[in-house]
Amino acid sequence: MSKIVLITGASSGMGRASAKLLSENGFTVYAASRDISKLLNLNRSRIIPIFLDITSQKSIDSVVKKIIEKDKKIDILINNAGYGVVSSVENFQEEEMFNQFNVNVFGILRVTKAVIPHMRKENYGVIINISSFLGKIGLPLFTLYNASKYAVEGITDSLRYELSTFNIRVHSILPGFFDTEFARKNLVTNMETLDANSAYSKLVSQLVPKIMEQINGGNNADDVAKLILKIINDEKFPARTTVGDKAKKFIPMRRELSDEDFERRVKEYYGI
Repeated sequence: MSKIVLITGASSGMGRASAKLLSENGFTVYAASRDISKLLNLNRSRIIPIFLDITSQKSIDSVVKKIIEKDKKIDILINNAGYGVVSSVENFQEEEMFNQFNVNVFGILRVTKAVIPHMRKENYGVIINISSFLGKIGLPLFTLYNASKYAVEGITDSLRYELSTFNIRVHSILPGFFDTEFARKNLVTNMETLDANSAYSKLVSQLVPKIMEQINGGNNADDVAKLILKIINDEKFPARTTVGDKAKKFIPMRRELSDEDFERRVKEYYGI
């Protein structure tokens, strides 16, 4: 029987690439998104577009129920949906703070909570959380996004203990900067921070263009899809792994240097 996969945020980027590759390798993929119109042109029998709002428990429960009624199980969950807020801590609004965590952290917890009982019943499952290399290092103006991805790393670590006795593996992938729609559609900017008269205008002018350039010139989303397939097929795969040039550069450097030395290197690299 084909393994059943649920991917959140599957309409573009890493989620879409993963849906395509997994379907080509015999998996039945429920490609979940708030905008499933972008998935209708895939025209693959093994990809089933399905509406999902990860900020709504009702929506999540409905999707999980539909999958279980049709296929009796969910073998693999890929928590991919997410976005980033660009703002100084001084300027962000309460709504921006809540929404950042509501999607990137609470959304993962809601979907995972709904899927676990069905994996536990089958005594099998693979949960892959798409984190970020910014879940291990900080960058100014990305504090909310950084914090949300640090939280994803904590979720991954703790869940591995909770679910190991039920033969459910939990992994995180820490991508660097990738050439997806993330920079164009999934970055929300705080206008007060980006204002020309902002106290942070110099930092914004030095850092943000470089980050946008690195994202738009980043690695291909297919690299993440291939890594996901490898994780699924390898029961001994490590708990977390990096992918992409920036992740492979900064994560080892973070391990090797003191906090002060690493901060100095980041400042030098980005000219801030």
